Amino acid sequence: MTDWAEPKNVKEWSQRLFALRPILLTLLVSSILVLEMRFDWVERTLGAYLVTTNAARPESGAIWEKGHQTRTAQITLEKIVTDRQNSQREARNAATFSQIAANLSAEQGAMLSADRFRRLYLKLPRTVSREIISAYDLLKIAGDGNWRRTYFEKNGEGLTAYLLDDQNRVLRQIDVTSGLMLQPDRESSAAVDNLEELPKFKNRIYSANRFFEALFAFPDESRRNMILNPEALLEPTGQIVRVGISDEAVSGYIQLGFEFINGTRRQVILAQGHEWAIWRLRANLEDRTPALQPIDQYREEHTPR
Repeated sequence: MTDWAEPKNVKEWSQRLFALRPILLTLLVSSILVLEMRFDWVERTLGAYLVTTNAARPESGAIWEKGHQTRTAQITLEKIVTDRQNSQREARNAATFSQIAANLSAEQGAMLSADRFRRLYLKLPRTVSREIISAYDLLKIAGDGNWRRTYFEKNGEGLTAYLLDDQNRVLRQIDVTSGLMLQPDRESSAAVDNLEELPKFKNRIYSANRFFEALFAFPDESRRNMILNPEALLEPTGQIVRVGISDEAVSGYIQLGFEFINGTRRQVILAQGHEWAIWRLRANLEDRTPALQPIDQYREEHTPR
C-alpha cells in the first residue's frame, strides 16, 4: 500500500527516492526527452494531426493572413508582368500611334526602338507629322547618333513620347494628341457606295464642282488646312462627283466624304480638315447659290446608259 504521508527523516526520503517506481519514471521521462531531441517526434505527430484537421479549421490568425497577403501579391505581380509584356508586344506590332495609345492604360508604358518610331512617323501625312515634330528636328536628333530608343506613356487620350539615348536620358519630349493620332486612321475608304449611307453627311452633300469652286476661292495655305491629306484623294480611280461635310467635330477635326464613280462602281473616301478651316469653307458654300444636288438628279446624270 502506498504511503502518502510526508517522510519524517532522511531514511524515508532515501527509500522513496531510490524505489523502483521513481527510477522507472525517471528513465521513461529521460527516454522521451532523448527521443524528442533526436527525432522531433512530438512536433511531427502534432503536425500530422494539424494537417488532417487543416481543412476544418477557419483561416484566421497572423500566419493565415500573411499567407493570404503573399498569395495576393504574387497574383497581382504576375498580372502586372503579363500586362506589361502584352502591351510591349502590341506596341511593337502597332501600325499607328493611335494603336499604341489604344493598347496602353494610364499606368503602362512601352519602349520601342528609334527605327520603329521613325517608321511610324513616316506613315503620317506630312501635315500631321510636322505638327508632332519637324522632320528637320527629327533628322538632327537622328544625325547626332545618340538616339537609341523611344518610351511611350499614356497622356489622357494621347501619347507622350520620350526620345532617349543609351543611358535613358531624355533627348526630346514629344506630345502626340488624340486628334493627330486619329487623323491617318480616318483618311480611308468607307464601306459604303454613296454619301447618303452615312448619316453624318445628311443635308450637307455638295456637287464636286461646287465644292472645289468654293475650296479654290481660298489661298493655298488655307486649303492645306481644309483637306489635310489631298494625296489620298489622288489614289482611287474614277471621278469625284459629290462631297459631304460632317457637322461633328472630333478633337478639332471635321470629316469630309468624297464620292467617286468609276463606271458602275461607286466608292466613298474619307478625309479630314481642321475645324476652323472647314467652318470657313462651309460659310463660303452657304453664302452662294445652294449646291446641294438632289439624289434623283444625281442618279439620272451618273447612271450608265
